[in-house]
Amino acid sequence: MAKKVTVVGAGNVGSNTARRIAEKDLADEVVMIDIVEGLPQGLALDINQSAPVEGFSAHVTGTNDYADTAGSDVCVVTAGLPRQPGMSRMDLLDKNAAIVGGVTKELAANSPDTVIIVVSNPLDEMTFLASLVSGFPKERVMGMAGVLDSSRLRYFIAEKLDVAPHEVEAMTLGSHGDQMVALPRHATVNGKPLPELVDEAELKELFQRTRDGGAEIVGYLKKGSAFYAPSTSVATMVASIMSDSDDIHPTCAWTTGQYGVSDVYLGVPAKLGKGGVTEIVELDLNDDEIAKLKEAAEAIRTKCADIAAKN
Repeated sequence: MAKKVTVVGAGNVGSNTARRIAEKDLADEVVMIDIVEGLPQGLALDINQSAPVEGFSAHVTGTNDYADTAGSDVCVVTAGLPRQPGMSRMDLLDKNAAIVGGVTKELAANSPDTVIIVVSNPLDEMTFLASLVSGFPKERVMGMAGVLDSSRLRYFIAEKLDVAPHEVEAMTLGSHGDQMVALPRHATVNGKPLPELVDEAELKELFQRTRDGGAEIVGYLKKGSAFYAPSTSVATMVASIMSDSDDIHPTCAWTTGQYGVSDVYLGVPAKLGKGGVTEIVELDLNDDEIAKLKEAAEAIRTKCADIAAKN
């Protein structure tokens, strides 16, 4: 049976996500849908014309019609307004809630068995909204943030210590934003614990730059936000789901008691496979790390309660 992935939104994040999924041959068909007529069609044609050079077989379809998304195995939601300089992710809440809610209804109607990955900001709250609107089992709706934040942290550590980025292992949990939870005890460089290589002040600096990673790029670009690292981060999650690999990724997933947190979407380590989130992995966290994770969960829960009241 042909494999199919839909990407909603043909902006910078969406088009690069569709391109990466196609180049990795993660599906037979990649559907890119947008409300702007001609935009997804033109970008899809451009990506398809790179296939002979890149050597991939996947076909990208550009469309404005949700009927073309029917039967998708995975749907990635990138639709919404990007941040502008001076804006926080939360400033996008109301406007993007209307967009993401509408998109989710269409996806659920056309692909009732799909797995949804939300990329739109504010991430944790939009993931909850997609879950609410779709009515899907919670494990089939998740958000992409932790892979991106962890990648940013790994890069900053590598830059600081002048090593190759792939030699750094590090993970962030919690929310996508100010209440990101960094785990210095679980970070290593060539197998050596990070706290042995940098002092406390340098650790704080690295973690703060990671929390502000998106804003730093927005500040440079002036219009729009990051898209290269976000698109490769979501494509990695799609790869795990499509291949049913059960690889572990920091994922905005529905908690059911892990780390002492229940009934809220939160950034946690999760195995991803054919059914979406197949298991939340519990790391050995200390009391301080668990307290920060719970604090992030409660902040997200408060915002999600407002969304639930409006929907």
